Amino acid sequence: MERRNFIMTSSLFAAFSALSPLALGTTPDTVVSDPLKPVLLPGTTPLEHKGGMDIRVWMRSSMTNGLFSSVECAVAPKLMGPAPHHHLELDEIMYVIEGTASVLVGDEVVEVNAGGWHLRPRLITHTFWNASEKPLRFVDMYFNQPFEEYLEAVFFKLTPENGYENGSEKKNKAIAALTEKFGLVQLPDAWEKRKEIASKYGLK
Repeated sequence: MERRNFIMTSSLFAAFSALSPLALGTTPDTVVSDPLKPVLLPGTTPLEHKGGMDIRVWMRSSMTNGLFSSVECAVAPKLMGPAPHHHLELDEIMYVIEGTASVLVGDEVVEVNAGGWHLRPRLITHTFWNASEKPLRFVDMYFNQPFEEYLEAVFFKLTPENGYENGSEKKNKAIAALTEKFGLVQLPDAWEKRKEIASKYGLK
């Protein structure tokens, strides 16, 4: 199963890499200085959610001349994702490996079952959650921005163990700088909307 998922993800990468720059949202002036080099990522054990949410980076943007990156995400049952937001430059595709992802896109909620794909273009407000009693695991694929760096900072660097206490001014400033750098935008009512979703679906 893991080998099949990896091959499918790799095939998608190859397909998108073959598209013209305009198809991936870049400009006609985009110049790739170095040719892409083959990359092999050996399979490993499935990512665990550890009672909450966890990520693992697979393909890094630096491996693809900035065209593409991918991150595996594991989500515990009945867990809410981030506050609704949109990206100024980032386009993303979700491939669900295990479970069912509930995804808010604009004002519509869609369910992406295992084996399903979901494209979220830039500038569309969205979020996700796991409304089921079973674990959720998916791969998010990012185009034209090293968004894996944002996620690694949030999950592994800006932590209490590293001196960033939750709710502290230091952490809030660091998060604000990251969101501005990566063009991530939340509307003023984003956190209230997140609470509404969590309450409606009985999420943590």
